[in-house]
Amino acid sequence: KQWYQRRVAITAGSEGTGKFKLSVTDFLIKASSKALLDVPAANSQWADTCIRQFHNTDISVAVATDSGLITPIVFTANNKGLRQINSDMNELKNKAVEGKLQPNEFQGGTFTISNLGMMGIQHFTAVINPPQSCILAVGAPQKKMVPADNEKGFVVQTVMNVSLSCDHRVVDGAVGAQWLDSFKAYLEKPLNLLL
Repeated sequence: KQWYQRRVAITAGSEGTGKFKLSVTDFLIKASSKALLDVPAANSQWADTCIRQFHNTDISVAVATDSGLITPIVFTANNKGLRQINSDMNELKNKAVEGKLQPNEFQGGTFTISNLGMMGIQHFTAVINPPQSCILAVGAPQKKMVPADNEKGFVVQTVMNVSLSCDHRVVDGAVGAQWLDSFKAYLEKPLNLLL
């Protein structure tokens, strides 16, 4: 809930300034990047005879275009703040839609995010983008009643479903669960994304 409220507050503060408008995807990229640093085994690829682990987080993001799906890359997301991620993603999205991405802007990446939330999809499972080992499927944020210790016995919170698909030759269920736990912690305490 906190990450979504923080995103709404930041976005509202930037409207009309002509500067930037953070998206849910910007927060997802940053949280994914930080979780990959916490669980480096998830930032890896199968290379036939070995497992290659990466130090930087190059996050591919699925973008729908008239000619099909393409995954432009926010390179070294681990070294970027939300504002720079937002700027990079907007530029990459525009290039993708216009068919102007260069191969080095969509080939590679160490991890992929597929967000269908803006289309109202609540839950889905995404297919891994080889040679990467993981892809995160993100559903639409939705308000739900959650049990709470108050007069009503519940609170209304904004929640969203995510699922992580993993190549088990590299990232088994235990490592995937560690990564999801770290990712969830960053979204639940969004100020940690700024550190």
